[in-house]
Formats: sequence, C-alpha cells, structure tokens
Amino acid sequence: MRRAGAGGGAPFWCLTSALVLAAALGVGFPLAAGSERAASERAASGGAGIRIGMQLEPPILDPTANPAAAISAALYDNVFEGLVEFAADGSVRPRLAESWTVSDDALTYTFKLRSGVRFHNDVVFDANTAKFSLDRARAADSVNPQRSRLQAIAAIDALDSGTLRIRLSQRSSSLLSSLAFGALVMVEPRSAAGNAQQPVGTGPFRLAEWRRGDSLRLVRNPDYWGGPAGPEGATPATGTPEGATPATGTTRPAMLDAATFRFISDPTAAYAALMAGDIDAFDNYPAPESFAQFAADPRFDVFVGSSEGETILSLNNRRPPFNDLLVRRAVAYALDRRAIIDGAMFGYGTPIGSHFPPRNPAYVDLTGRYPHDVTEARRLLAAAGYPAGFAVTLKLPPPSYARRGGEIIAAQLSAVGIRARIENLEWSQWIDQVYTRHDFDMSIVVHAEPLDYDIYARDDYYFGYSNPEFKALIAALEAATTMDERRALLARVQRKLADDAVNGFLFQYPRLAIWNKHFTGLGFDNVLGIVDLGRARYVGPPLAARRSAAIASSGRALGWACGALLLVLLVLAARRMGVHFFAGRIAVLMGTTLVATVMIFIIVQVVPGDPVRTMMGMQASPQAMNAMRAQLGLDAGPLERYAHWLFGLLRGDFGLSYTYRVPVGALIAERLQVSLPLAAYALALAVVIAFPVGLTATALRGRAGDWLLTSGTQVALAVPNFWLGLLLVLLFAVKLHWVSAGGFPGWAAGVGPALGALTLPAVALAMPQAAILARVLRGALNDTLHEDYIRTARAKGAGDWRVLWRHALPNAMTPVLTVLGLQFGFLLAGAIIIENVFFLPGLGRLVFQAIQQRDLMVVQSVVVILVIAVVGLSFLVDVAAACVDPRRRSGGEP
Repeated sequence: MRRAGAGGGAPFWCLTSALVLAAALGVGFPLAAGSERAASERAASGGAGIRIGMQLEPPILDPTANPAAAISAALYDNVFEGLVEFAADGSVRPRLAESWTVSDDALTYTFKLRSGVRFHNDVVFDANTAKFSLDRARAADSVNPQRSRLQAIAAIDALDSGTLRIRLSQRSSSLLSSLAFGALVMVEPRSAAGNAQQPVGTGPFRLAEWRRGDSLRLVRNPDYWGGPAGPEGATPATGTPEGATPATGTTRPAMLDAATFRFISDPTAAYAALMAGDIDAFDNYPAPESFAQFAADPRFDVFVGSSEGETILSLNNRRPPFNDLLVRRAVAYALDRRAIIDGAMFGYGTPIGSHFPPRNPAYVDLTGRYPHDVTEARRLLAAAGYPAGFAVTLKLPPPSYARRGGEIIAAQLSAVGIRARIENLEWSQWIDQVYTRHDFDMSIVVHAEPLDYDIYARDDYYFGYSNPEFKALIAALEAATTMDERRALLARVQRKLADDAVNGFLFQYPRLAIWNKHFTGLGFDNVLGIVDLGRARYVGPPLAARRSAAIASSGRALGWACGALLLVLLVLAARRMGVHFFAGRIAVLMGTTLVATVMIFIIVQVVPGDPVRTMMGMQASPQAMNAMRAQLGLDAGPLERYAHWLFGLLRGDFGLSYTYRVPVGALIAERLQVSLPLAAYALALAVVIAFPVGLTATALRGRAGDWLLTSGTQVALAVPNFWLGLLLVLLFAVKLHWVSAGGFPGWAAGVGPALGALTLPAVALAMPQAAILARVLRGALNDTLHEDYIRTARAKGAGDWRVLWRHALPNAMTPVLTVLGLQFGFLLAGAIIIENVFFLPGLGRLVFQAIQQRDLMVVQSVVVILVIAVVGLSFLVDVAAACVDPRRRSGGEP
C-alpha cells in the first residue's frame, strides 16, 4: 500500500523533464545550421515574386536524368534551355540556336548558335557545349529518357564556336521535335553531374532554394541573354530543307524578381491555398469541380486549354475478346465521350477520335467515326459471337479522371452487354500489372508524352497492337522530307488507329490554370506543360515582401542541452531502477531493430512495382533502364543489397534515395524538422486539453458536468482529424484570413511564423488524441479513488481537488504515460493525411510519396527509424513509469 502523498515530487520531476525535453526537441532541433544561407538568399532575391502551386514535386532537378513532368514544368525555359523549342501549335522554333539548315538528302542538320549566351556559372555556351550535351544524352550508359529519339544520329561535330553539325545515319524528320523535349536541354560540362540537386542552365532564372516536399524557389538571372523571339509564334516554324528564318529577339532578363513553386498535391488544399491568397497561381489545377468558381471570381484570371495528354480506354489487343476488331469497334460505339467528359472532368476536355492532339496543325477530327450508338454496338458484339456480351476487368490507376471516368464507362459498357468489373490500383500496381506484365483487359490512363503516336508501332507495348501497315506508316513518316508529306502521313496514322479501334479514344486532357489578376504574361499554353515565366510581370499595387526577416540561429547549443538533460534523466532513472533493467531494455531494442530490418527488407522487396520503371516512365528504353539499375545498385542480388544496407545502417548511412538522389539521412533530417515539432506541439496541446477535462470530469463524476465532458470527448473521437483540418482551413484561412492555408515557411523565417504554420494542423491532430487521453485519465483516476490511501487522505481532511491533484493523479499516471508514448509515436509517423491537407513537408508525406514512387531505400530506412523511435519511446515510458511508481525499483516487482 502506498502512503498518501508519497513520491509526489519525483514523478512530477520526471514528467516535467520529459515535457521540457519534448518541447526543446520540437522547437530547438529545426534551428539547424544553414539558416544563414537561406536568409541571405531570400534577402538577395528582394522577397518580391510570384508563388505558383504545383500538384507534383520534381523528384530531382535534372530533366536529362528523369522524365517526370514536374521537372520540365518548373525548370524548362526558366532554368534550362534547348537548341529549339515547341511553339504553341506543336511546331518547332529557335531557342539557343538562331537558325538551322538541312541538307538536300536530309541527313545533315547545321545549327547556327546564338552568341553571348552564358550559363549561370558564367561559362560561355558554344558548339562544344552543345556537342557535349547531345553526346552525353545518346551515350551507351545514358539514362536520358529521350535517348531513343537520338538513335539516328551518326556523329555530332562542332565546326566552330557558333556552328554545330548533326549527321544522321538515316532520315529522321522528327529530329527537330525531339531536340525540343525537356530531356535534351543544354548543360554545362563541369556542372552537369550535379544538376540533380544544383541545376545550372542558361535560362532567365536560377535556383535559389529547394526545400524538398515543400517548395522550389527561383530568382532572376540578371545576365540572361534574351528570350523567345517576339510574341508567341512570331518566329517561323521550321523543319524543311529550306531552313529557318533567324530569330530577332531582344536581350532582356526576366521581369519578376523571383518565383516560388509550392507543391500541393491535395485538390482541397489547392483550392484553399488559392482562396486564402497563399499562392498567386496554380498550374494544371487538379480540381475541375471547383474551377468554375475561380472563373467567376473577379480576383482571378483562368485559362482553359488542351494539353498533350490523350485520355484513352486502353484495350488489351493481345487476348480475347479485344483481339477481335468487331469487339473493339463495338466498344467504340458504346462510349459517349461527352457524358464521360461531363461526369469525370465536369465538362472540361476535348473529345478525340484517335491518338493525336487537336492543337496540332496535322490534327484530323475523327470523333464522328464512331458516334454513340448502343444498337450498332450490340449488333457488332453479336456478329463477333458475343450476343449475350461478356465480362472483363477494368483496372484503374489513382487519378480522379480514371476513377470517376471508370464508373461512367462501366455503366455505358453495361448498356451494350459488356460487364466491366472495376479494380482500383495504386500507380506502382498499375505499372506492374498493366504496363509491365500486360495483365489486364481494360484500363484508363492519360498518355501525356507529346507526339507519342509511335508507341503503336511497338509490338511489346502494353496494349499489344501489332500492324505491319501502321509500322510502315511510321517508317515513312521518319523518312519524309517536307511538311506536306508529314501532314499527309500523320493524317493516315490517325485514320489507321481510328479504323482499327485500337483503344477507346476518349478526350484530350484539359489544361486548367488559375492566377491572380495582378500578374500577367504567365505562359501556360504550350506543348510540354511548362510554366513559362519569361514574360511574366506584376501589374498590381506595390508588392510587399511576403517573408519575415530570417533569424540566424544554429540551435546546436540547445541540442547539446537537450542531450545533456536526457542523459541526466536516464542516469537518475538507472540509479533508481538498476543496471539490469537498462541492459534488458537495450537488448530488446537491438533485437527488435535487427528483426525489423529483415522483415522490412523482405516486405519491401516483394511489394509489386519496379522502382526503375516508376522513375524512368513508360517511354524509357531498356538500355536506359539497365543503366539506371546499375547506378542505383539494383542489379545486385537481394542478400547483397540487404547486407550493404544493414552495414550502412550500422555506420549511420541510410543509403541513397532512388527518387531524389540524395542521402536518405539528409531527407529524414529535413522532414523531421517539421514532423517532430508538429508531433510535440500536438501532444502538448492534447495534454493541455486532456488534463483539465479528465480532472474536471472525475471531480464531477455522476453529475451533468461529467456527462457533458464525456460526451464531448466521444464527439472529438468521432470527428476525423482531416475533416477537422479542412474546417479549420476554411474558417481561419479562407474566410477570416488570419493564417495561411498551409505550407511551412521554414525555421529560418523565425520560430513564430514556423509555429504559426503548425498551429492548425497541430490542433486538428490534437483533438482526437486529447479525447483519448482525457478518457484514459478519467478512468485511471476513478480507479484510484477507491484505494485505501485516498480514504486516508479524506479522513485527514483533504478536499476533493487536493485529493485528485496531490494523491490520485500521481498514482494514475502509469497508464496515462503509456498512452502518451503511443500517441507520440502515432503523431510522428501517422500524420500523412494532415500533412497532405496542409501541404507540410513532413516525414509521413515523405513515406507516402516514397511508397507511390517505389523509392525502396527511403521506405525501408524510414520504417526502421520509426521502429527504433517506437521502441525507444516504449523504453522512455518504462523509465517514466518507474519514476512514478516506487514499487518498480531495482529488483522489485512492478
């Protein structure tokens, strides 16, 4: 039996120390070295610029090493430039090349390069640099996603500093179009290897800061050589033997001081960020359902255009029933494109009848080839031997256009007798099952690669179309020497695909953009889907700096203080509990971690999905993929890779991220600067809310106040934290404009702004945890009130609140501390949805992205860290519980 009031000081000293430690870690850890550099960069940029939302984040910043569309969207024509570029209609015009000529046999292209062009590191751009860039892209060990487009090149020569010659082994009329792709930009030889993290180009902007998971900041290049020649389309397109007219652009830098791309993947968060004024524009807006609201809002301008993405109902031509032309044509007649566009895209999108973009001058409108006709579809099915129809699977990737469109298409097919069973897949599953193993009947996907009609000439492509006549058309297209020949052949290509009903051609994916009226000149209408900032400017009232002055602080002294405090706490606990206790707990920690590494590695390896295919995209050649596997060490056996990873962990080396190409340890450290303070903040709020509620409910037990508080905790448990987060954003950010809708400014902007950005997500996370903690505390207190020492305290005249605070609470802390430990572990790794709602670059979001991208090294390393954290928290909970309970002494029984 415990004496009334015994040990009251020790447990509260332990609890206070733990809370101080958590607060110190939460606030002090993020103030890491490097804040001075970030502050100087912001000061140099003047703080004025535009903030642009993007749904996807670039995995790296080198377009020559990864096909991710987000890389080109942010960097192409802004940081990097190519010899040529696409005009809005898909034709080719000069960029770093002033002009070019083509020999009579169409086997030699000679480019006249611009003079006075310099890279951001002040190296002069010349023909030798251009030769290096293209030779690097077509090398045998190249991982360039467009390497296959350069196969016809026999040699590249620098005739002089301003003249580049490309000689072909065979005609390739698509060469100029290929050179306009983002993967074939010009790079500086000495900096090329580091472009993944520190890109060096010739464009009007240069990199200032990349905060992974949060934002990418570009600043104006004051030494920029010039820009595109005049208004859009002013420079004549070329590609004919006659060559091009020289460009007449004027030399000028960009008019914006800076541009910050914010990565916001959640459609609701994108809406809130625009409405709250946290961003000035959103490229490729992901929520068509709310687009009309912005179109009607006088604060915004909107753009509705067409992308290069053909949305298709993919059919597996390899196996029955879709190896039958009659069945494929029946499917085409069954589809009502307008109903699909209205239902899946809320009316935004252009119907197509073949795999070709309507914006291209060679486009042929074939939407009337198969009008929606249920009767004709049924007749064709009966003629094919399926009068009663048949059953198939429709495998859908994650995007909303596929999921919403799949439901509509399944209903339309059902009307003609085709019973489609829907299977929802994650991207990695889709790539593994549909694209790689061809294990599907039907699917829906956007093919976003420009000018990708040649995929239908590949026998091994996932929808399995193989037609000698079509292959002959593609070969003739490559050999064509005039634009008239190409247009005639492109028309035949489109008609052939439509006649053979290879796939269900649905609609051209729309390009939706929104921006504040105070900005003008933003370029969204282009082939590659880039955000062209070259002509953008601010036309509103004076633009104030949006960031607070940075606070330069290293935080190292505070880190050492936290470590010292933790060490003192452990030493005192060891004296109280004995060395054997600590030795046993450490042995459990090590054993659990070792077992966890084995299990995690095995699970990660058997999860479907090829990380290299996910990174390189659907168009990557086998040679480029093999080169990437060798670079990442994925060509080694599983045991060798596990041993290498395990020994790296022992050295504190978590390996290299497949996606970001940086050490995983650095990624974890970056994300902990958000997740650790957020978890500590939410837990502190939960404690502040739960303890008064639990104590008051116990004091009022059996009364109306107890019932009200208990009912309130039940409601808090029932409300999902992401829904609460959305309500908080709509009220305090969108409606009242008191706070930002999300994002994280970084600790270099100051502790106040950083904690302010974490407040709403911390509240959303804290409410259900506070409800759990309050109910546990109330139950534990009620149990202790029946103990003998409580009756003794009452007999000595102690009041209700003194009994609760002085005697019952310390003895009820063991289950409360256990729950606190579990809650901190959950908050550290389980805030994925909240981090997406508030677009916070935290640890949960990192793991979520890594799973989607099959970044196995990040997944397995982060999970091991979380296992260690959970086991470590359990150890600290045991220590705290021993401090609270005097019965848990060295050699004593708990």
